Amino acid sequence: MKFLKPIIFTVIFTFLLGSCKSISTIPVPKPSSYSVTAIAKKAPLTEEESKFWGHSDLVTDSIPGMSLDKAYDFLQGKKGIEVVVGVVDSGTDLLHEDLKNVAWINSKEIPSNGIDDDKNGYIDDINGWNFLGTIHKEHLEYQRIVKDPSIANEESVKEATKFYDEKVEAAKKNEKQYGQMLKMVSNADDALSKHFDKSDYSKDEVTKVVTEDTALKQNIEVAKQMYGFGLSSLAQAKQELSKLVENASSMLSGEDLKKEYRSVLGDNPNTMDKKFYGNASTGHSIKDEAHGTHVSGIIGASRNNNIGMNGVATNVKIMAVRAVPDGDEYDKDVALGLRYAVDNGAKIINTSFGKGFSPKKEWVYEAILYAASKDVLIVNAAGNDGKNMDVEKTFPNDSRDLVTEISDNVLTVGAMSANYDENLPASFSNYGKINVDVFAPGVQIYSTTPEGGYAKFSGTSMAAPSTAGVAAAGAIAASKVKITEAGDSAKEELAELKKQFDALDKRSKLILRLVLVLSGLDLFLAI
Repeated sequence: MKFLKPIIFTVIFTFLLGSCKSISTIPVPKPSSYSVTAIAKKAPLTEEESKFWGHSDLVTDSIPGMSLDKAYDFLQGKKGIEVVVGVVDSGTDLLHEDLKNVAWINSKEIPSNGIDDDKNGYIDDINGWNFLGTIHKEHLEYQRIVKDPSIANEESVKEATKFYDEKVEAAKKNEKQYGQMLKMVSNADDALSKHFDKSDYSKDEVTKVVTEDTALKQNIEVAKQMYGFGLSSLAQAKQELSKLVENASSMLSGEDLKKEYRSVLGDNPNTMDKKFYGNASTGHSIKDEAHGTHVSGIIGASRNNNIGMNGVATNVKIMAVRAVPDGDEYDKDVALGLRYAVDNGAKIINTSFGKGFSPKKEWVYEAILYAASKDVLIVNAAGNDGKNMDVEKTFPNDSRDLVTEISDNVLTVGAMSANYDENLPASFSNYGKINVDVFAPGVQIYSTTPEGGYAKFSGTSMAAPSTAGVAAAGAIAASKVKITEAGDSAKEELAELKKQFDALDKRSKLILRLVLVLSGLDLFLAI
């Protein structure tokens, strides 16, 4: 039992260092406040450092990561326990070279026999469940409310209508602005194609052009502007601008509201009459559906296999629950997805999604409470709107009134960057003294993408799985000895630890559960 104390107090220090109050008032920790001296890295990160900066240590590497590499040095030789992490997200490519060995497998189910062998209501759910069926695209929630006001209360209908009207006004401007940009880019592309006598000219070729032709100079500047937006070619720029024009036009014509996506499921998302719908295909529907795969890689991509990257956690199994489309997720799918993960053995659930309206939020609250009753931790992304969550609602959340939490099993995570200065909190991250519990690496995070790919994504969607991975990684060498079974010296030590635990504030206790409860350390519950 002697190893417990250093683990516990190391965790307290590490996580409280990362917790925050408000994005506008976050005091960056000063080295003088602690017993160690930390010097922030001034030079740009190398390519290798940029891929794995979230695993770095501020003191050792001068990069404000999660000290993951140092933690694994500390844990070397200690036996771990397997933790199942449910990833409620878009499709997850569990055939990826870095994920295939960490895929959760339902041992009670016989693959592809068309029989619900384990009697859980889901046929052939070998790696999880897909609540979306063949659906990829979906409406945003405010659009669904405007389309059918009967699904929401009067207040939500009023708010959604106002929001929709604002979007229509913005669409009028966007259609004109993006249309003009598209015309300009198309003209530049035609001119440069003529200059190079080919349509597949490269960025490097454009930047090397020396000319006195005024018109050509202008077209080159247009191309450079597009490259500056991260676009690889004017062909890609035209494609993206065409989509923006199309989206604006669809908004103005009302055509977007006329589309039907859900009907292919044969399910009514506004009732709980039917709960077993969808299919067992938990993978990505198209290659661009990369979000779930990226999130899963951050949590648990195979470590030290000399392939691609290392996930945060070892001894982890990823359960894929597909419930998040290209658009807003339905509350019903989220609620049932959470329950599915809990019922099938997940001890941690990652929820990297969010929306501004939630007409059936009570279903989600009930699912959160159900997870709490089973001691399951939900790690939730705060959102990327740069807003104060203590004032503005974002769903899912764990507070009906933005003040009182419904349970203590939800950890809401904001995003931080690799900059140990005033730019440490990511500019896009939601924040809140009450409703955001901790910040974690979420800017330019390298991870897996479908069909063997790897890429860097940014968002609180990346910060949440970084935290979920830490929770899973904490499941090490955990004795499940209850206080009643322990010797006298162990009882005394545990009693002292409990006293110190009880003295912590609620947020600190929740953060500490990342390691204690999920490790099987029921010590404080048992005392």
